[in-house]
Amino acid sequence: MRSSLILYHYWRSSCSWRVRWVLALKQISYQSVAINLLENEHRSPAYLAKNPSGLVPCLENEGKVLSESTAIIEWLEETFPQSPILPRDPWQRAETREIASMIATGIQPLQNLKVQKHVSSEPKAREEWSRFFIQSGLDVVEAKLKDRPGLYCMGDDVSLADLYLVPQIYNALRFNVPMERYPRLYAIYQYCMTTPECLQAAPHNQPGAIPS
Repeated sequence: MRSSLILYHYWRSSCSWRVRWVLALKQISYQSVAINLLENEHRSPAYLAKNPSGLVPCLENEGKVLSESTAIIEWLEETFPQSPILPRDPWQRAETREIASMIATGIQPLQNLKVQKHVSSEPKAREEWSRFFIQSGLDVVEAKLKDRPGLYCMGDDVSLADLYLVPQIYNALRFNVPMERYPRLYAIYQYCMTTPECLQAAPHNQPGAIPS
């Protein structure tokens, strides 16, 4: 099964980063196919035939295709139990999913490329829009995690929550969100960015990455 996995992804996509990170943590081999959003490769007939949403990432396994990073991550977690990203305790599992959901539904979609293009053609207006919603969402996540100890969101083990948080902080930095507003979240980000699996999945280490 491992050799049959094909990941279609964009280097700077936070959703793609989440999936790459899971694959790295679980040491799952896969074929990487870069999809350049800026060149509209996600709108090509061949890609739309595979993934009608035209979004990234999508994962192909023996001819079957999954899109949406959350669905892909859940399938990987259930199929490859090594290096679990969800705590065993049911309440802690729910808390982990809560943090991930706050980011996946309340922050990330409002600042992705498709939304930005719809909001304005002006870079400054796009940045202001994105910064507003990132800050509004991260304010809540910081409040939820500020008193929780550990290197990661849920303690000293990497979890689903970190997979969603770290790419979002990366985007926050791109949009000039002040990190002094989020001491707990930024500390988690800084630590994760020293770990080999996170770095392996990080945008600057992907095919097609544009040096900043």
